[in-house]
Amino acid sequence: MTTQPEQVLENNLVKQLQDLGHKFVNIKDEKGLYANLKTQLEKHNKTTFSDNEFNKILIHLSKGNIFDKAKTLRDSYGLKRDDNTTFYVEFINQNFWCQNEFQVSNQITIEGSYTNRYDVTILINGLPLVQIELKRRGIELKEAFNQVNRYHKHSYSAANGLFQYVQVFVISNGVNTKYYANNPKQSFKQTFFWSDENNKNITQLEQFTARFLDPCHIAKIITKYIVLHESDSIPMVMRPYQYYAVEQIIERVKNSTKNGYIWHTTGSGKTLTSFKASQILTNNPKVHKVVFVVDRQDLDEQTVREFNAFQKDSIDGTENTKMLVNQFLDDTPLIVTTIQKLNTAISKVRFNDKMKQLQDKKIVFIFDECHRSQFGDTHKKIVDFFKNHQMFGFTGTPIFAKNAVAKESKKNTTAMLFHDCLHKYVITDAIRDENVLKFSIEYIGRYKENENSKTNVDIEVEAIDTKELMESPKRLEAISNYIINNHSRKTHNRTFTAMFCVSSVDILIKYYELLRASKQAGNHNLNIATIFSFNANEDDKDANGFIPDDEFSETLPINKHSRDKLEEFIKEYNATHKTNFSTKDSESFFNYKKDISKRVKNKQIDILLVVNMFLTGFDSKTLNTLYVDKNLKYHGLIQAYSRTNRIIDEKKSQGNVVVFRNLKQATDDAVALFSNKDALETIIIQPYEEYVKKFNKAYKTLMAITPTVDSVNDLESEEEEVNFAKAFREIIRLRNVLSSFSDFTFDDVYMEEQEFDDYKSKYLDLHEKIKTNSQKEKVSIIDEIDFELELIHRDEINVAYILRLLANLKNATGKDLDKKKKEIVDALAGETQLRSKKELIEKFILENLPLIADDNDIPDEFNSFWDIETKKALDNLCTEENLDKEKVETIINDYLFTERKPNEEEVINALEKQPSILHRDTIGVRITDKIVNFVKTFIDGIN
Repeated sequence: MTTQPEQVLENNLVKQLQDLGHKFVNIKDEKGLYANLKTQLEKHNKTTFSDNEFNKILIHLSKGNIFDKAKTLRDSYGLKRDDNTTFYVEFINQNFWCQNEFQVSNQITIEGSYTNRYDVTILINGLPLVQIELKRRGIELKEAFNQVNRYHKHSYSAANGLFQYVQVFVISNGVNTKYYANNPKQSFKQTFFWSDENNKNITQLEQFTARFLDPCHIAKIITKYIVLHESDSIPMVMRPYQYYAVEQIIERVKNSTKNGYIWHTTGSGKTLTSFKASQILTNNPKVHKVVFVVDRQDLDEQTVREFNAFQKDSIDGTENTKMLVNQFLDDTPLIVTTIQKLNTAISKVRFNDKMKQLQDKKIVFIFDECHRSQFGDTHKKIVDFFKNHQMFGFTGTPIFAKNAVAKESKKNTTAMLFHDCLHKYVITDAIRDENVLKFSIEYIGRYKENENSKTNVDIEVEAIDTKELMESPKRLEAISNYIINNHSRKTHNRTFTAMFCVSSVDILIKYYELLRASKQAGNHNLNIATIFSFNANEDDKDANGFIPDDEFSETLPINKHSRDKLEEFIKEYNATHKTNFSTKDSESFFNYKKDISKRVKNKQIDILLVVNMFLTGFDSKTLNTLYVDKNLKYHGLIQAYSRTNRIIDEKKSQGNVVVFRNLKQATDDAVALFSNKDALETIIIQPYEEYVKKFNKAYKTLMAITPTVDSVNDLESEEEEVNFAKAFREIIRLRNVLSSFSDFTFDDVYMEEQEFDDYKSKYLDLHEKIKTNSQKEKVSIIDEIDFELELIHRDEINVAYILRLLANLKNATGKDLDKKKKEIVDALAGETQLRSKKELIEKFILENLPLIADDNDIPDEFNSFWDIETKKALDNLCTEENLDKEKVETIINDYLFTERKPNEEEVINALEKQPSILHRDTIGVRITDKIVNFVKTFIDGIN
C-alpha cells in the first residue's frame, strides 16, 4: 500500500489520545452527545441534574452564535434548580485547567441540512471543544480546511449548536498538521503549525498530538491563549511563538526581578502577545500595576483601541498626565500611556507627592517598539524613580552594537537596557511560516548589470557628485513618471495601495507638485495624499537607522514654508474627501493623521507621500508597495520595508519595494543583522528569470495533462479534473507574481497570452460546474479544491469596460463585427465578476442593442434594461420561495452594507410561512445562496 488510509490515521490518533489521558467515549449521534454532556457536567460540578434542570442547561447553551458561545463557555450559569435554589454550573475550569474531564470520540454523526460524520472530537466536560479533521497522506491539507467549512454550513448549528463550542480546529494529512480558531470567516492563511521553543515546526501528526493535544496543554491553550476579539466578534488563538513569549515573561515575573525583551519580527502580532502578557500579569497578586508604554500619541490611542478589542473595556486611555497619575493611584490594573506622559508624571514637582506613594510598589512596565523609546534619559528616570520595577520590551528590530547610535558618546543596546532576550521569532521564521510576505525589491536606475531591463531608467541612483544631482528636477520628474507608469502593475490595478518615502520635506513638496500637475494634465487619476511635520529639523539626513517620530509640537520652532505647503495640500485633501482638517493646532493635525491612516487602509488613497511618518508602527494589509527615494539602513530599513508585507489574500503574494537609490548593500546588511547572512533568499523573492523558469515548468505539467484547450472537455474522471485544476492554479499563482515585475511579458514564457485566457475560461467553467452541483448531498473530491478566484479577477474588466466594447460593437460591420463580438464573449467568459452577468448581457446585445440609434445612449439604455431585469429577478425569487419582498430588500441592503452573508434567522423570518424544524436548515441555506447569487449577478460591479 503506497499511502496510509485515512481510517488507519484516525485509529492511531484515537489510541494516542487515549494514551495521553483522554478517555474514549463512543458517541454515535445527537442523543449520545446530550447523554454524555449531562454525565460529564454532573461529574465536573460534583452534583446531579434532573431532566428538567439539564434541559434548562441545554437551552442556555443553545443561545447565540460562535462568539457568544465562546463567552458562555467561560462563564458560569446560574441554574434555577427544581427546589428553587440557584446552582452555578461551571463549563470549564479556567484557573486550574488540568482539573477538567477529558474525553475523545470519533465518527460522531450529526443531522443538519446534510448528514455529517466528524473524524475525531476532543470533549472537555462533555462539550466538543477540539475538532480534528483528517485526510490521507498525499492529499492537500487545504482540503481538510474546506471540509470543516462545509460542516459550518451544513451541520454545526444543529444539535443545539453544541459543535459551535469548538474552540480549536486541527487539520492533518499525517505529514502536515495545523491548528486554528473557530472563526468561519478566516482563510487558510490563518492556520498555523505548532512549533517548539526554537520555532522548529512540528508537522507530523504523532509529534503534534504529543505536544499540543496533551490534556493539560490543550486545556491551557483554550482557557489562557484564546482571545475573544470584541470588535470583530471572533475568537483568536495565539501562535506558538506568542505562547512561548508570554510564558517566558510570566515565568520571569514569578521567579526573578530581572528584565527581559522579546524579539518578534515586525508584522508578527506583537500587540496581541503584549496584551496577553499584560492581561495574565494583572492577575498576579504580587503585581500592583502593569503599565504598557508606547512612544507616540497615535500608538497610544491605537493600542487602547486594540487592547479593548481583545477584551471589552479592559483599559482607558490616558488623555493627559493628570489622568495617568489618577490611574496610578486608583484600582486600574492595566494602564496604557505614552513615554512622554510617564516622564512628566515622575519629573514634574506638582505630581511628586502622589507618585511617591508608588515608588516601592511592584510595577511591571511593558515597552512597545523598545528599539525606539528607550534610548533617552527617560529610561534612567523610570529606573531611578520606581524602586520595585520590572521591565519588558517588545521589538522587531533590536539595537545591537552594530546598529547602535551614540548618544553623548555612549552607545546603548537593547540587551544593556533589558537584559536577556527571552524569545526570538525573526523575519526568516515569519516568512517560512507564511505569517508575513517576502519582499520583491526592484532597484530602478542606471545599473550596468541589467542594461536591457525596463528597470534601467535614466535615473541617478548614487549621490556621487552632489546633493544637487540627486535633487535635480530632471531626476525627480523621471521618478514621478516611472511611478505613474508602473503603479497599476505594482498594485494589481489599484487593488492595493502604496507609500512613497523621500529624503526631506522640500523634496516631498516637489514630488507632490509633480504628481499633482501630471494628474491635472490628464496623465493619471491616482489619489495622492501627504503628511509631514513642519517643525524645524524635519529631515533624516544621516540615515542612521532611526526614523524620527515626526510628531507635531506646538512648542518647537516652525518651518513656515513647510507649514504653508502642508496647509495647501490639506485643503486639496479636504475638497476631495469632504473633510475639514488643518494645521492650526495639534488636535486637528492629529485627526488629519488618523483620517489618512483610515483612508489608506480603506484604499481611498493610492499613494501616500511621507518623509518619516507612517514608516514605523503603521499596519495596513491593503498596502503592498513602497517607493523609496531616501537613504535607509538597519532597523529603519527593515521597519520601512515591512509596511508592505502584511498578509491579506492570495493576490498579495509579496511586498513590493521599488528603490530609486543604491540601497542594495544596506538591504543586505540589514537582512544579515536581523536574521542571518544567508537569509537573503528567504526574505527577498527570487529574480524575474527564476519565476520565468518556474512558470515554464508549470506549463509543461499542464501540457502533460491537457495538451490543448479542447482536451479539457475530454477529462473523464474527477481525479483528472482535480489534476487540471491544480496545474492551472499553479500557473495563475506564478503569473500573479510575474505580473508585478516591470519586465514581465508573455513573450518571455512558453505560454501565449490568448492561450492563458482560453485555459482560464475552462478553469472557470470547471468552477461553475462544481458550484452548480454543490446542492447535492454527495461531496465530490473536486469540491475540496480552492480555485483562488481572487487571482483571476481584474478590476479593469468590469461592466463599464463592457459598455465601452458595446459602443464599439454598435458601429462595427463585417469581419470587424465578429471580432468585436468575440472580444465581448471572451471578456465575459474570462472575468469572474462578469460570468454571472453573461446571459443578461448577451440578451441585451441581441434584443436591445440593434434598436439603439445613438451609441451615446447605450449606458442609459443598458441601465434601464438592467433595472427591469433586476426587478423581475427579485420578484421571481420572492414568488418561488414565498418571501416577503420588503424583508428581502432589507436583507440585501444589510448584506451590501456589512459585506456579511445573511444569517439563517433573518432569512427564515422573511418567509411568509415558517417552515418545520426538520426543513429549516435546508431552506435557510438554499435561500441564502439565492440571495447571494442575486447580489453577485445584479448588483456587484454595477454602478
